Amino acid sequence: MQRIFVISTRGAGLYEFTQDIRKFCGPLGTGLLTLFVRHTSCSLLIQENADPEVRDDLAEFLRRLVPDADDASMRWLRHTYEGPDDMPAHIKAALLPVSISIPVAEGRPALGTWQGVYLFEHRRAPHDRQVVAHFVRST
Repeated sequence: MQRIFVISTRGAGLYEFTQDIRKFCGPLGTGLLTLFVRHTSCSLLIQENADPEVRDDLAEFLRRLVPDADDASMRWLRHTYEGPDDMPAHIKAALLPVSISIPVAEGRPALGTWQGVYLFEHRRAPHDRQVVAHFVRST
């Protein structure tokens, strides 16, 4: 079974969609859920969902690790056609996963107590991102 989730972003940052995943898995039984983002400038993460400072710190770490192209340390970048955050977003997406797998037991994603599923937007502009969910039932 497959479904496409559309996650609307308002700029760079982490966007949780755990509840959407739980609703999708509810009637499915036991198996494996794979999520795949259909874009080259965002990523998927399973991360803590209790303290928003974790998300803020992750975003700040990546911003410092891969600054925008107008930063002096990034002058070597050539792919800047869509703005100074374009190529850095591709680099971040190359460093982080674009697909994740989650075991599902009796219709419930087997996430830990503090884990949430996030789309990590690496661009500053708003986007509608598509995440394909593919579920395979255990036999």
